[in-house]
Amino acid sequence: MDATLSPELKSSLHSFQIDEISSYHTYTRLASISKNEANRALLKKIAQQEMIHYLIWKRYTQTDVKPDQSKVRFYYWISKLFGLTFGVKLMEKGEEKAQVDYRHHLEALPEIEQVLQEEEVHEKELLDMFDEESLRYAGSVVLGLNDALVELTGALAGLTLAFQNTRLIALAGLITGISASLSMAASEYLSTKAEGGEQNPNKSALYTGITYVITVLALIAPYFILRNYILCLVTTIAIAIVIIAFFNYYISIAKDLPFRKRFAEMSAISLGVAALSFFIGYLIRNTLGINI
Repeated sequence: MDATLSPELKSSLHSFQIDEISSYHTYTRLASISKNEANRALLKKIAQQEMIHYLIWKRYTQTDVKPDQSKVRFYYWISKLFGLTFGVKLMEKGEEKAQVDYRHHLEALPEIEQVLQEEEVHEKELLDMFDEESLRYAGSVVLGLNDALVELTGALAGLTLAFQNTRLIALAGLITGISASLSMAASEYLSTKAEGGEQNPNKSALYTGITYVITVLALIAPYFILRNYILCLVTTIAIAIVIIAFFNYYISIAKDLPFRKRFAEMSAISLGVAALSFFIGYLIRNTLGINI
């Protein structure tokens, strides 16, 4: 069939082949490291489907192609670091462009309709069935992250103008942050236990507490490194925005939620509280005449 293909169609088919064989090797590799038996079975099933698609295009080109190893490694490590659900759904987002390219050749390649249906429907159903602990406790992570960002960004803004000493601000912020993380973890434990759902109260508390502490350390870090307190505050706010962007991107991919609206809302709340706290710190310093 290769002789009957136009140069444009042949080039597209080779690209399709590379995408499908790369996805096959990625899913197969992810299946080999999955500890969850159900997830492993799903990954193997998706991998087999990708191989079938590869063989469909091979019938036209009559050639074999090698996988894009950089793509395989990228999604493998993304999945290792951030979870299978995020890694696999990120892959599917990347394959949306390939589906658009498929539609350009619907008339020339009748099998494309079948491939599109499987890519758009069947795989989505499979991916929605993924069961990962990190996503089951996403609510606890959100709680820890939101509270740490809002409370500590606001506290640091107020302390910055009140103390104007990076070491004192860092010390006060660290004590405030650690105390708040313990309080939040305890509250999450009691709340989860009272609800009596499927979530483990200990794990909910752990996810909340660890997320809070990591966020606290990230936000306070500039005050341990830099000397100018205004530069420290600006850097802390920048770090907060990066954390908000990263977390909301992760959730938007893993749980199919809108990114922009959630990012804008969370940023507005954190920055609004920081601005208000900064103003309160200014008033307190000038009203009480305290100079440290």
